[in-house]
Amino acid sequence: MRNELGTYRVVDLTPGRRAWLNTMDLGGPAHTMVGLLEVDVTVAKRLIAEHRTRTGETLSFTGFLIACLARAVEENKDVQMYRKGRKRLVVFDDVHVGMLIEHAGGTLMGHVIHRANHKGYREIHDEIRRVQDEPPPATRGMPGWFRRIMLLPWPLASVAKRVLRAAVRRDPTIIVGSSGTVFVTSVGMFGGGHSGWGITSIPTSLSLVVGGISEKPAVSDGRIERRELLSLTVQLDHDVVDGAPATRFIRRLVELIEQPEWAITGAEEIVLDPDRPGRRVLEELQ
Repeated sequence: MRNELGTYRVVDLTPGRRAWLNTMDLGGPAHTMVGLLEVDVTVAKRLIAEHRTRTGETLSFTGFLIACLARAVEENKDVQMYRKGRKRLVVFDDVHVGMLIEHAGGTLMGHVIHRANHKGYREIHDEIRRVQDEPPPATRGMPGWFRRIMLLPWPLASVAKRVLRAAVRRDPTIIVGSSGTVFVTSVGMFGGGHSGWGITSIPTSLSLVVGGISEKPAVSDGRIERRELLSLTVQLDHDVVDGAPATRFIRRLVELIEQPEWAITGAEEIVLDPDRPGRRVLEELQ
């Protein structure tokens, strides 16, 4: 039977992959709410393309989504609460966005955009590009002590994860310091124009999984038009946030993404209408 399999190889998991697998285990059993969304990014993609035509610079689309996420969380901070023991919750005032950044050589590393709620889209974009251009550190963005624990051999790794999971439940700042209060991961680069959602296990109370962008017919201002729709997965910890505030947060996030002038052009005079999500309220900019 084995002869029918043909040739094959056995290779070692890279240290970075081993550390990431163990990090995802820290989330443990969770009561997760998952929202599968299609968000109209036609205007955002057009504005980014116009900027590239004028300046030759390609703005980070992930950076734009992070700017929208940080602003939405700033207005709904309950979505980034963490349990502390059995009777208390930790509410963070600032939004620290964890993400994975791919360097030119294909190396992935973790990075946290600290206090993203106090940064504009341009600042976030510049930070992402700077990290991409720098040589990746040996720890791949993880604190040294944390990476060493995540790379312990079995069975020490299993024991260490149980101890660390218990410590995180008592003091969530342990994990938040290395992964952020919220997390964004993108699988859209593999979509090739096809829609699709991703679901993953990440030890944060809120995460976005950015899927593919595809062109589909959609109703816009009463007309059927060809629009660019982003498949976006929102995952929230149901232990710390209820359905109603989670829905308000998601609605606001969609508004910010579908009305992107505030972030891309700095048009702060544009007011978002909570009764008309995904629509401009003021007249077109001159």
